[in-house]
Amino acid sequence: MPKITFIGAGSTIFLRHLLGDALLMPSLSNAEIALMDIDEQRLAESELVAKRVVETLKVGASISATTSRREALDGADFVIVSVQIGGYKPCTVTDFEIPKKYGLRQTIADTLGIGGIMRGLRTVPFLWDLCADMEELCPDAVMLQYVNPMAINCWAIRERFPNVRTVGLCHSVPNTLFELTHDLAIPMEDVRYRVAGINHVAFFLNFEQRVDGGWRDLYPELRRQYAEGLIPKENPVRPRCPNLVRYEMMNQLGYFLTESSEHFAEYCPWFIKDGREDLIESYGIPLDEYPTRCEEQIAEWQDHFARLKGGEAMEIESSNEYAAVIMNAMVTGDPATIYGNVTNDGAISNLPDDCIVEVPCMVDSNGIQPTGIGALPPQLAAMMKTNINVQELTVAALTEENREHIIHAAMFDPHTAAELDVRQIRAMTEEMLVAHRDWLPGWTQ
Repeated sequence: MPKITFIGAGSTIFLRHLLGDALLMPSLSNAEIALMDIDEQRLAESELVAKRVVETLKVGASISATTSRREALDGADFVIVSVQIGGYKPCTVTDFEIPKKYGLRQTIADTLGIGGIMRGLRTVPFLWDLCADMEELCPDAVMLQYVNPMAINCWAIRERFPNVRTVGLCHSVPNTLFELTHDLAIPMEDVRYRVAGINHVAFFLNFEQRVDGGWRDLYPELRRQYAEGLIPKENPVRPRCPNLVRYEMMNQLGYFLTESSEHFAEYCPWFIKDGREDLIESYGIPLDEYPTRCEEQIAEWQDHFARLKGGEAMEIESSNEYAAVIMNAMVTGDPATIYGNVTNDGAISNLPDDCIVEVPCMVDSNGIQPTGIGALPPQLAAMMKTNINVQELTVAALTEENREHIIHAAMFDPHTAAELDVRQIRAMTEEMLVAHRDWLPGWTQ
């Protein structure tokens, strides 16, 4: 039976979803599950939840919990990573509060911009240490990497540890499919699509519905209903976050974006602007959304865990995450298709070969095999390149230990550059490096 290791098992709600997905599959139902986290209290909570999942599903999986990363990795076949280095407090709070002093407002701050850059600087050294342990203790294992900033993390892993088998995983494609079919009131099973781009800035290149034995392009219907004010409907994934930014970008670029409106609003210079509160209001942009969401999730988890400890029955349903699909396909050899974040290597011909792209991948016992896409529409590639510049400079800062490239990455971030001048950007970045010094490598100081 395979050994599945969770690094960052204190992300208990996420663990429950991924573990439930895995144990619902016969090929994984008797797996050895190793949970690892440095927070002993959260680890104990996750162990209790994992054992309840096993009891509820009546499967033969074994559960162990440890604060030792090396113990958890030893002999692993799959390593699922979901960590937040520096935590919500203090580091995420710092990522919002210092930029606000300079007039730079954010929504999520975990993928691009100064928040994404700082999170990458905190996270990549941990991932490199993890990869070094994997090369020694489980060299054939596959890392299923769920941590943002996704592209920066995956790119840095490839630069330093090219032999570690890894794929970055995100739920933005299935979430967007759910939202689009919800808006059009059509069944998901009647739709086919093709998506490609970079993480959080990928686009539905095709979006079609099965009709009378053929296929109908749904883009004309999306445009008509948006023009008439019939969509977007209330967002079923994020009720507080309307999809107006994404529909506007569909009108401007011709294709629908995979990542949420609140994310994309801070990846570009067009929606969050000083003195333009009309934009914030008209597009429904939820500033400071991530801290708000963190507080809500903490409260939700505390209530949920109290009810579980009190004996409340646990319900297990499949989620839309890819981890279990990948593990099942690799264990059984039965092929599956997922969307993964992998090194480009020509998959998208008009993006740099060494960047990280999000494309369809076929998975079987041979591993994860990306699909060739060819050239993207040039306006989509142009949008992605503005983000790739920031990713590349952040990775260069890390691999070369070049502090100036941190400043350069912030300078070329589209949203930051639209709001601040170069001296403000340098001062803000310097202040953030000092504030995060306990979480960053020494060369950043």
